[in-house]
Amino acid sequence: MSSPERPAVPGPGAAVPGEAANGGGAGERRRSGRELGVWVLATALGCALVLFATTRPWVTGVRATGGHGGSGTLAVPTGGDLGPALVPVALAGLAGVVAALAAKGVARRLIGALVALCGLVAGLATWLAAGGDAALDWLGEHNVLQATDALQWDVVALWPASSGLGAAIMTAGGLVAVVRGGRWAGMGDRYERDPARRRAPAADDRALWDALDRGDDPTS
Repeated sequence: MSSPERPAVPGPGAAVPGEAANGGGAGERRRSGRELGVWVLATALGCALVLFATTRPWVTGVRATGGHGGSGTLAVPTGGDLGPALVPVALAGLAGVVAALAAKGVARRLIGALVALCGLVAGLATWLAAGGDAALDWLGEHNVLQATDALQWDVVALWPASSGLGAAIMTAGGLVAVVRGGRWAGMGDRYERDPARRRAPAADDRALWDALDRGDDPTS
């Protein structure tokens, strides 16, 4: 009578079934995690650029043209004064970046669409604030007592340009999240154990009992 066949035992260095797939999945998770990290930094930078630009004066050298100006100092507007919508939409964009970290799948894509919308609104608000009408209205309203003649001023191009760049980054970041966000790993993925690894101990115990039932020595 032939002895029962023993199950094949992989030797040292032999590939374990499923190990290559698990390794590939881990590599994909690392790549998606790096991509998510780059996206968070870039999009948050865009929001921060808009916020910082709103704190800086967008015009300088304000002066009365007719020489009938008062003795007081002429007020100079910041980007937030000329574009009141800039701060709310930049903060909303930052909130979207934080929310995207905790979300995944379709929810993250929807958040990306909202971030892109905030970027578009920030771009439009920057364009309107940088126009001469916004500065003229604000200067005329806040310098009534200091200057009775027409006012002139010089535009500080750096801060409107910074705000526009930040708005463009926000928009691009939101669109990237719409296209790629569903593939990125979520915050809880690193704590989720591989189902194949969870089943591995049970499978090993069953193979041990099967070997004992056949009369094989599992330690040999």
